[in-house]
Amino acid sequence: MEQMSQMQITEKLAILADAAKYDASCASSGTAKRSSNKAGGIGSTEGMGICHAYAPDGRCISLLKILLTNSCIFDCHYCINRKSSNVRRASFTAKEVVDLTLNFYKRNYIEGLFLSSGIIKSSNYTMEQIVEVARSLREDHDFRGYIHLKTIPDADPELLEVAGKHADRLSINVELPTRDGLNRLAPEKSEERIEGAMGGLKISILDNKDARRKYKSAPTFAPAGQSTQMIVGADGANDSAIVMRANGLYDRFKLRRVYYSAFSPIPDASAVLPLSRPPLMREHRLYQSDWLMRFYGFAPQEVVDAADGDGMLPLDIDPKLAWALKHRGQFPVDVNRAPKAMLLRVPGLGTKAVDAIVRTRRWRSLRLDDIGRLTVSVKKLRPFLIAEDWHPGGLLDRDNLRPLVAPSVEQLELFA
Repeated sequence: MEQMSQMQITEKLAILADAAKYDASCASSGTAKRSSNKAGGIGSTEGMGICHAYAPDGRCISLLKILLTNSCIFDCHYCINRKSSNVRRASFTAKEVVDLTLNFYKRNYIEGLFLSSGIIKSSNYTMEQIVEVARSLREDHDFRGYIHLKTIPDADPELLEVAGKHADRLSINVELPTRDGLNRLAPEKSEERIEGAMGGLKISILDNKDARRKYKSAPTFAPAGQSTQMIVGADGANDSAIVMRANGLYDRFKLRRVYYSAFSPIPDASAVLPLSRPPLMREHRLYQSDWLMRFYGFAPQEVVDAADGDGMLPLDIDPKLAWALKHRGQFPVDVNRAPKAMLLRVPGLGTKAVDAIVRTRRWRSLRLDDIGRLTVSVKKLRPFLIAEDWHPGGLLDRDNLRPLVAPSVEQLELFA
């Protein structure tokens, strides 16, 4: 009997782990190790294990990423787990998810849990089961590893409050970039309810930070913040619309991350969906544009300006290079004199390279070879900068500059 039960759990795990792969928002940056009054608590986000996600500092975080169930009472056209989908269904109990998490951690397979779910019975019922998993891990087993819960916007706000007390990060997916796209492809979901729930989480997170500043003993609430995800290519939204939508979400809800997931055709797909998925490179360019806004000082309008006339970011070059080619008058930049903000706009220079340049030039002038050692390739840099021994001359004005600085076909094929 015990062997049969274990076989059933393994079978469920295969179904529900595979169903969870469509959710990209499972990175675990921004959290810290949890303290406890008990000795010998289980779990830590500081260790190493099987890599499932990366923090921005390069630290790998191993996560058990599963759905509580892939059954759902909603019928969103783009979702493989929609009510009308012909897929094999499975469901875990809250206790089964707790036991799996603990067993996987003790075998050093994981360092935390990412838990999402289809909607069964009602939004409140499903959210109660998700919260129970986190509560049991924290309170019954003193689990101190990372927990990311995908929350349900239609659930009672009190349930979201309880979820935030146990989880490191909470996320609510906006699903699609535009209201029209959401109304057409997910008519049972509401942009108002989604954004209302996100706004409630923002207030709770900010209130908790204020309380923690005043009282060190105050309990934490989603210390790693909240995130969201947009599906790219399921509706007609272009990249410019997606960039502006992401910027609005960052500003209004103080999100830690917006994730982009390229639409992937599903079995028995709805007739209103595209027949093929967008290029994976499109998803990659949107992540690069996101990085420009978050770490390189680009305004969203500048990122949109890098797009072509149809509002789509070019696939053959990254958005920072596209912007530089459209604004050649701001180059070349003198690496020995230019302010940091302008160095960050030089194609090919990342944040670490710019920091190294600013530190080093205090003591000596930098040559082109010095810059080359800070980057993967100096090819893209040469037309856009001035060094102690280098000036691009008329190189920046050449009509054929774009193919000279664009990546090779082999590099682009990595994202084909």
